Amino acid sequence: MSGTKWSVRNAGSVWAAMFAAWLVALSSSLGAIFIGEVMGQMPCELCWLQRAFMFPLAIILGIAAFRSDRGVTPYALTLAGAGWVVSLYHALLYFGFAPEKIRPCGSGPSCSDNAMTLFGSIPIPLLSLSAFTAIAFILALVFRRTRS
Repeated sequence: MSGTKWSVRNAGSVWAAMFAAWLVALSSSLGAIFIGEVMGQMPCELCWLQRAFMFPLAIILGIAAFRSDRGVTPYALTLAGAGWVVSLYHALLYFGFAPEKIRPCGSGPSCSDNAMTLFGSIPIPLLSLSAFTAIAFILALVFRRTRS
């Protein structure tokens, strides 16, 4: 009987964690679509790369939350980790920690002007880094809990 209680409790915590990670990925994806389609701000090359990692996470984590499927954790964690690396690089460029030879955001539109901030003070690259960090942290907790 105690084995049943443990599995139910574990399934509930897996669902809650996957749901939380999904909410972060979904809100980030919808925010990126809103900025591009409603506000008319074209994403830079690094933003496109980050979207390439975030959009699938919204789908994968939504399905995993619906099914309480912890088996998706290594795959989603890999996507979140790759997106985190790109967003960290983007943030380093934005805040000037990268050499000046490297133009912020590469070629095309730039995220470095004031129009690409939330509430006039939080830059988009920092938002992306925060989202990938939160998703990776939640998924790492699920992965650690399911391995023990």
